[in-house]
Amino acid sequence: MAELQIGDIAPDFELPRDGGGTMSLQALRGRPVVLYAYPKDDTSGCTAQAVDFTTLKPAFEQKGITVVGISPDSAKKHDKFKQKHGLDVDLIADEEKTTLQALGVWKEKSMYGRKYMGVERSTFLIDKDGRLAQIWRKVSVPGHAQEVLAAAEQLV
Repeated sequence: MAELQIGDIAPDFELPRDGGGTMSLQALRGRPVVLYAYPKDDTSGCTAQAVDFTTLKPAFEQKGITVVGISPDSAKKHDKFKQKHGLDVDLIADEEKTTLQALGVWKEKSMYGRKYMGVERSTFLIDKDGRLAQIWRKVSVPGHAQEVLAAAEQLV
């Protein structure tokens, strides 16, 4: 499967979300969306990233931009994660990993010589028409949310 490129239509999804119910990309059409894929709830890097996006959420909302995190964790785990850290971003659960695979972020990783499958931390900026406006792969957390906000502001 070819890697997603800027200008491609973002893969649609309808997935369970924190707090119950589901969320779909189709339902968010008409406004820009930041979709960030992260490996696991309640790990240091993922927590820092979610806290950064939560801190900047008012600035994103002021521009009409929705921020959504996606990981293979369950919606129930997302609820605990949000409560524990006072997070205020929408989190969706892709336990089957179909959307993560469609985004091209479910990859073989290696740690301490051991190979395993996991999420490559990535962020997708999707314009109001559902097209990829910007893609960040192998994201380094410090300063990333600010960089995404600056790019997103160019869309509105």
